[in-house]
Amino acid sequence: MDNIKTILIVDDEISMRKNISDLLSPLGYQIIEAGNGEAGMMMFVQKKPHVIILDINLPGKNGLEVLKEIKKISSDTPVIMFTAFGTSERVMEAMKLGAFDYLEKPFELDEFALSVERAFEYQNLLTEVKLLRSLIKDVRSKPTDAPIIGRNQRMQEIFKLIGRTAPTDATVLIQGESGTGKELIADAIQRHSLLSDKPYVKINCGALSESILESEIFGHEKGSFTGAESRRKGLFEIADGGTVYLDEINSMPQSLQVRLLRILQKQPFFRVGGVTPVKVNVRVIASTNKDIEKEMEGGNFRKDLYYRLCVVRINIPPLRERKDDISPLIEYFIKKYCPSRKMIIPEESMNKLCSYDWPGNIRELENTIYSAIVTANNDVIYIKNLPLRSEIPPAEFSFISLVKDHNSFRSAISYVERRIIEAALKMNDNNQTKTALYLKINRRLLYSKMKELSLIPDNPGKGKRPGKLTDRL
Repeated sequence: MDNIKTILIVDDEISMRKNISDLLSPLGYQIIEAGNGEAGMMMFVQKKPHVIILDINLPGKNGLEVLKEIKKISSDTPVIMFTAFGTSERVMEAMKLGAFDYLEKPFELDEFALSVERAFEYQNLLTEVKLLRSLIKDVRSKPTDAPIIGRNQRMQEIFKLIGRTAPTDATVLIQGESGTGKELIADAIQRHSLLSDKPYVKINCGALSESILESEIFGHEKGSFTGAESRRKGLFEIADGGTVYLDEINSMPQSLQVRLLRILQKQPFFRVGGVTPVKVNVRVIASTNKDIEKEMEGGNFRKDLYYRLCVVRINIPPLRERKDDISPLIEYFIKKYCPSRKMIIPEESMNKLCSYDWPGNIRELENTIYSAIVTANNDVIYIKNLPLRSEIPPAEFSFISLVKDHNSFRSAISYVERRIIEAALKMNDNNQTKTALYLKINRRLLYSKMKELSLIPDNPGKGKRPGKLTDRL
């Protein structure tokens, strides 16, 4: 029921309400109706619709009065106003009170349907922003003090490099596959730096759309876009005097790369919609899960920004290249998840764990050990407790066989993408925003992939939009 998109129509004309309902219902929207302002407010409070379509000329309490009351209760709910007696003053008044859009009767169906579609997109963007802000830690909190486990010689060299780099103000670029512990390295640098008691802000550059990311990083001025009800400082301003960690810097759009370069060059920048220059002094630590040189060669990442970021570069080896760390990592995770029990891992199980290639690196190993602890009997972790048989492909997994089984390379790729997205959706209760963040891709890309793989259910909002008809409304 949570996935159903609900629209409240408030209009005293029954025929108008029916026409709008006939237009929007086939698109999968659930329609609620009210014939006057008082009834509209009652339905709004009781049903909590996602979008409201509101006529200005209502008997009793008019539409502008209803709009004021709605905005006092929920400033985020998009309200589309319309009237047959439009004037410029009414349009300005409605928009000043927070209306999402204003249409004048008679209007074309395409225009109307597009306005409704944009209202729901606006709702989704707000959800993304709120979720991102809920994930951003207190900017004055300490970074995690979780230890970085590494007996491997390459890891020992990284520890030495952190020790030499941390007390300086040098910009650091950390490169490594997903799950190798890039954030732990960044936290260690900040924790041992001279700015350890200053603000520390983490930004995932791959989590949001370009416009939202720009607003979050650089801030915005009041009225610079729909929903910008007040000036908001960007995360770079909030971190002034401290450290900013840019995760997945390779996902940052080129337009924002230019703006970031200005900050690294100690030049001022502007908030979205702003004219007053803002200057900050921050230390930047960035990370990438892709080969940054290949990204530059492909034109996806600016060379001048790379040279500014890469004053110190730390390359974290994948777990398959540091297998002597698997055993101490397992020991650490067992102590972390069951400190009061002494778990036993038979030699056969340990050999299985050490021979596996761990494509998901340390994160995958941690999840595997946690799962094994939960399912183990008598404090013994047998091979049957390890999700290495079917859930996770073994090291000798044949990708050529996968292609043969699915008749083509494209079909094999689609099969793998489907399995990954289905599993991620299940883990995140089918919430697309959370799933996109979990997979570290843009929510629009996730939706596009779901559509391509026929994972979009036949329900709300998936009907065809109507053609142009002006005689019905």
